[in-house]
Amino acid sequence: MAKVRIYELAKELGLESREVLEKAQALGLTVKTASSGLEPAEADQVRGALAPAAEAGTGAEAIAPEAAAPAAVAEPEEEPEREAEPELESEAAPVEAPASPPARATKTATPAGAAAEERRGPITILSGTTPQEAAPLLRRHPNEIVRTLVQMGELVGLTSPISDEALVLLGDQFGWDVTIEAVEEEIEEETPVGPKPKRTYDDDPASLKPRPPVITVMGHVDHGKTTLLDTIRKTKVVEGEHGGITQHIGAYQVEVNGHLLTFLDTPGHEAFTALRARGAEVTDIVVLVVAADDGIMPQTVEAISHSKAAGVPIIVAINKMDLPGADPYAIRAQLTEHELVVEELGGEVISVELSAQSGEGVDNLLEMIDLVSQVEELKGNPNARASGVIVESQLDVGRGPVATVIVQRGTLTRGDALVAGPVSGRVRAMLDHKGDQVKEAGPSAPVLIMGWGDLPTAGDPFDVLKDEKAARSQASATLDELKASELVIPTARERLTQLLEQLRTADDAELRLILKADAHGSLEAVRESIAKITREGGTISILHGAVGGITENDVSLAEVTDAVIFGFNVRPDSKARKLAEQKGIEIRPYQIIYELLDDIEAMLVGRLAPDEVERVVGVAEVREIFKVPRAGNIAGSYITDGQMRRGAKVRLLRDGVVIHDGIVDSLRRFKDDVREVNTGFECGIGIAGYHDVKVGDVIEAYQILEVART
Repeated sequence: MAKVRIYELAKELGLESREVLEKAQALGLTVKTASSGLEPAEADQVRGALAPAAEAGTGAEAIAPEAAAPAAVAEPEEEPEREAEPELESEAAPVEAPASPPARATKTATPAGAAAEERRGPITILSGTTPQEAAPLLRRHPNEIVRTLVQMGELVGLTSPISDEALVLLGDQFGWDVTIEAVEEEIEEETPVGPKPKRTYDDDPASLKPRPPVITVMGHVDHGKTTLLDTIRKTKVVEGEHGGITQHIGAYQVEVNGHLLTFLDTPGHEAFTALRARGAEVTDIVVLVVAADDGIMPQTVEAISHSKAAGVPIIVAINKMDLPGADPYAIRAQLTEHELVVEELGGEVISVELSAQSGEGVDNLLEMIDLVSQVEELKGNPNARASGVIVESQLDVGRGPVATVIVQRGTLTRGDALVAGPVSGRVRAMLDHKGDQVKEAGPSAPVLIMGWGDLPTAGDPFDVLKDEKAARSQASATLDELKASELVIPTARERLTQLLEQLRTADDAELRLILKADAHGSLEAVRESIAKITREGGTISILHGAVGGITENDVSLAEVTDAVIFGFNVRPDSKARKLAEQKGIEIRPYQIIYELLDDIEAMLVGRLAPDEVERVVGVAEVREIFKVPRAGNIAGSYITDGQMRRGAKVRLLRDGVVIHDGIVDSLRRFKDDVREVNTGFECGIGIAGYHDVKVGDVIEAYQILEVART
C-alpha cells in the first residue's frame, strides 16, 4: 500500500499537521516535515495515539474558529488599544459614557458614582490628551470641549493635544477634579528616529494570534518566477471577481484550506535583498523556482545564498515539468551541492514538481506552503498600534503618492496618522489587491494606502502615531538625521578597521565572506583551503561562493550581512565598484591563492600586515579591433571612467574574469600618439606583448599604493 503523508492523516483526523507531526516524532517514527510519508502500520499507530484527542474535540471543530479565520480579516474579541477617531453621527448628539474609557485617554477607571453628571469626582487623564479623547471622560461632546477651550483662550483642534494646565481648568469647568498622569509608556512605544537595523516586537504571548505567511518567489531569470506568480493570482484571485479585473499593488493574498497566504508580487532576490538592506525582514517563506530542463544557474545560487542569510524556510518549485527535457532527479541532486537536501533524498527541504504555464502542480505547491506556515506557527499582535513595511511606492495620476504596505503588527485603520522614514501621512483610503476599499488591515495583510505627504521609500518601516502632528514631527527629525548620516558614511577602509577591532576583541568572532572565482576548480580549492583556517573562539562563514565577476548583487548581500568580498582572478564591474564605494563595502581581489589565504587568516585574528592597495584610475570598453602591421591587434576603445595613460598597468577583463595583466604599450587618438585620454573619448589601446583582445572586453588601468593597515 502507498504511504500516508502527515498532512493527509491530519485531515483525516481533523487535526493540525503540526500536532500529528509532533505525535509521530514522539512515537519514535522517522518523519521530519508535514509532507513526510508513513507506512500503513505506522499511520495506524499514530491514529491510535491521537484518537482520544480527536474525539475530545481538539480537531477541526475546535481549531476552526482561531486557525481558519485569517488574522488579516478576523475581528478582535476586544476593542484594540488604538487611537482611531470615533465617528460622530451628529454634532448635537449626546455622548454616552463608555463602560471603560479608551486606554489612550486614561488608565484609571471612572468612579462608579460618576455615571450621572450630577455625581462628579476625581478623574485621571493622561498628559497630551486631545478633545476627541477627553470627551467621554468629561461627559461632554468633543465640539463643546473645543468651544470651552477657545473661550479660555486655548486654540486647540479636535485631534490636537491639550496642555496640562488647560486640562485642569477644563475639569474645573465641568465639575471634575482632574489629575494629570505622565505618558511614560507613550515615550517607550514611540518609534526611534532614523532607520533601524531590524524590527523586533516585545509582545505578550497571550496577545499573539495566528497570521498568514508572507512568501517571496526567487530563482534564475526565465525559470518561471513571474509566470508562477501570475498563475496563482489568476486561478486563485481573479476567478472570483466580476470581469476578472485585479488591482496590481505589488502583493496579493490567496486562500488555501481556509488559511490566507500573502505573496509579494515582486519576484527576484534583488527586491528581497533591497528590503533586507533597509532592515525589513518581511519574508517568512521563500519559494525557489528551478527550471527542470535547465538546472541550477548562477542566479539560483545567489537566491539560495540570500535565503540562507535571511534564515527563512525554502520550498523548491521544480518548474517546466511539461517540457521534454525535464529532469527533476538531476535538479534534486544538484541542490545537494548547495546544502539543500530535499525530502526525497533524506533531507528536510520540500520540493514540488509543477508547470506554471499549465497550472499543473500549483495547487500542491500552495498546500505545501500552507503546511510549512502551520509548522512555523507564525503569529502577530492585532491589538497594538499598526506598524509594518513599505513594499513599493509610486505617484498615481489622480491619487498622488500611493504605497503598498505589509502590516506586521497591529491593525491599520482608515484615518490613522502614520510615518515612514522622512515621510508622514494619514490613511485617507485603503485598497486591497482586488481594488476594493477596506476599513482595516491586520498582520500580514497587503494594502495600498493613499494619503501620503510625499513618496515613501520601499523597505522603510512605517508606524502609526497618535496624530498627524506627531507623525510630521518624527518625519522631520528622521529627515534631519538622514541628511546628517549621509555626510558621514563610513568608507570601506573604516568599515574594515571596525571589523578587525571586533574580530580582535570578541570572544566568539565570526568572519563572513563572499567568494567569487574565475573557475569552479579555483573556487573549490579556495573553499577547501579556507576550511582549514581555524582560531579558538573564531569562525569563518562563506555566505556565498560562485564563479564569475563581482556584481551589484554580491555587494548588496555583503551590505546586508556585514561580509567582506574576496575575488580570485575576478574583478568587480563598474556598477559593483561604484555601489561598493557608496556603501563602504570592502572588495579584496587576488591573483595568488596564498596571498588570499594569508590575508583571511590575518583578518580572523584581527590583524592585517601593511598591504599594497589598488586604485582603479581608468576603465575602457573595447568596441572594435584594428589589425596594425608590426603592432598587432589594437583595441578601439571608449573611456567610460577615469583616464587611460601610456605606460599604465592594466588588466584585461572578459565577463569580469582577469584574462591578462600587462602594460599600455601604445595609446593613440586618430593618427596621433598621446600620453593620456580622459572619460568620454575614444582611443586605440595597445597592450605590450598581448594581442588576444576581443570586442566587449574591459581594460582596467590601476595603480598600486602601499598602505599600512590596522
